[in-house]
Amino acid sequence: MLICQCNVISRRDIVSTIQDFLAADEWQLITPLKVYHALNKRGRCCGCFPNVVDIIVETTEAWHREKATPEADVIDFLGRLRAEHERMAQQQAEARARMRKIRGAA
Repeated sequence: MLICQCNVISRRDIVSTIQDFLAADEWQLITPLKVYHALNKRGRCCGCFPNVVDIIVETTEAWHREKATPEADVIDFLGRLRAEHERMAQQQAEARARMRKIRGAA
């Protein structure tokens, strides 16, 4: 199935790349940009990125099920990812607020 029409990237290409990443380090953070970089492509319209995220999640979950990773380890990892995402979102919000304050003072 074709996932990215701009770059002609199939689901099989994406899954294979994700599996290669997981074989190297099963706990690394895999993003659409990282997948595209490994495929020597770059996001163009980026409309496919939500589907790529879904494939990353599905493939990673299947990988850990196949490897019989204890459920507690997977849940802990996802919790850490959520916490990091929230921390980064907070930093971005604070930076935007500072920029608005600077622009308002000028």
